Amino acid sequence: MKPFRITIYDKYIFTQVFFATFVAILLFTVVWIAPEMLLNTIKRTLEGVYTAKTAVLILFYELPKILGKAFPVGLLLGTLFTFDKLSKDSELTIFRAVGMSFFRILAPVFVLSLIVTAICFVTYDKLIPMSCQKLMDIRGAKPVTQYIYTQKDDGGHPTMAVVVSRFSMGDMSNVIVLDFSKKQYDDVHQLSGIYVAEKGKCYDDHWDLRNITEYNVNSDGIFQSIKKISHMNILDDGKSAKNAFTLMSYSTKRDRDITNNDLKNYISLLKQEGLMEEYRFMLNKYLQRFFHPFVCVLLAIMGTLLGFSKPREQRLVGFTIAIGCIFLYYITLPFFDLLAEKGVLPPLITALFPPLAFFAGIVGFYKSKDL
Repeated sequence: MKPFRITIYDKYIFTQVFFATFVAILLFTVVWIAPEMLLNTIKRTLEGVYTAKTAVLILFYELPKILGKAFPVGLLLGTLFTFDKLSKDSELTIFRAVGMSFFRILAPVFVLSLIVTAICFVTYDKLIPMSCQKLMDIRGAKPVTQYIYTQKDDGGHPTMAVVVSRFSMGDMSNVIVLDFSKKQYDDVHQLSGIYVAEKGKCYDDHWDLRNITEYNVNSDGIFQSIKKISHMNILDDGKSAKNAFTLMSYSTKRDRDITNNDLKNYISLLKQEGLMEEYRFMLNKYLQRFFHPFVCVLLAIMGTLLGFSKPREQRLVGFTIAIGCIFLYYITLPFFDLLAEKGVLPPLITALFPPLAFFAGIVGFYKSKDL
């Protein structure tokens, strides 16, 4: 085998595809950001909610979320446009006539797609979580959530359920604690006490509750006394407090707001706590972080294949197929998320299926083009 050398052809194709992809990404970003996001930002700026500087920063930090989707689309359209133009100008015919195989023609596109794949991976891992945090800081938004945490013993039986009616940045209000007794029936666990706290604070080793009303329950399930308590610590076994706080904090976030490392730790905690639906959903999203960037490579190859057309073949056909593939990819992702969450299919299958479908499409187009 001859060693690979960078030739004038490689530089020419790389440059052509690069600029076509850049324009496609730019157009996708403008179309995505213009209809609603831009208008709402302008409206709030005119109303005095945002200053001009704040408006520009908001639009800037919204870009990573759009670029994550724009990279694969840009590569598909960029390669399709470039190779369609080469086909119409008979340049591809010349390349084939001098003995260049399809895979040699594809080489510079493959290199560019690997570069974009790396950028796409970093965007999802670092840039999008960072931009989401910046947007929250700019808007002064403090996520508020309701959450229920159930503490269990080694046998999986609940010992305590904590219902947090309102939580924000470590401060809680209207916290209800259900203290379970060891007595258990077939379909329900016996309560030994109910505590209603006006306020609470989260710490790493315990939760501190204040201004508490205690309702004692006897063995027959009847309230036998009510009294006031000024202070009480719960979840003080060394790990439950921190686990509960982590779960409650991440419940306010979407998967895109979390870095890969934090998402991996969160998934382990979900499995440890037995929250299997959320575990499967987040595991599916975590695996997509690795498979989605490589869709850039597959779409670049598909765009190249669609660009191989006959001189009089309608250009609209290739672009229609490309847009259809992109539409199907993004419209079916929530469906596969649901399949993973409900346990219909393993998360590995749901995350891997869309790239495999693109690969199958590439094989089909390659055979149909008779290259």
